[in-house]
Amino acid sequence: MSNEIVKTTFSQTGPEAEPPINPLVFNPPIDIFETADGLVLLADLPGVTLESLELQVQDNKLTLYGRVNWDIPPAARLIHQEYAVGHFLRSFILSDEVDHDRISAKLNQGVLEVVLPQLKRSEPRRIQVTTDKP
Repeated sequence: MSNEIVKTTFSQTGPEAEPPINPLVFNPPIDIFETADGLVLLADLPGVTLESLELQVQDNKLTLYGRVNWDIPPAARLIHQEYAVGHFLRSFILSDEVDHDRISAKLNQGVLEVVLPQLKRSEPRRIQVTTDKP
């Protein structure tokens, strides 16, 4: 009896062939911290590239979806796997204090950094009160 794990995939050829679908979807671990300008999200997305990452804001909802391409040569056999491979999906409801026009993001070696700046609030000022009497 062998302890080897063999991964088999169903493949089609021809015009009706579709890419294999990976059914695993994970919530990526995320660190959130506050700075003087707003909030910063750091998401661990190993295996996600700039081309396979979708990040969008719609109706105060921030959604990130990272696809992982795991290319295995056709003749390869999986003997040991440290962790399951899958895509990443996470969404957040943003407060009204986030300036949607200034949100920025960068991906570096599998770590996504999303900066959520606060809206600039007007400074308190004194209002001059007048009367109608001369």
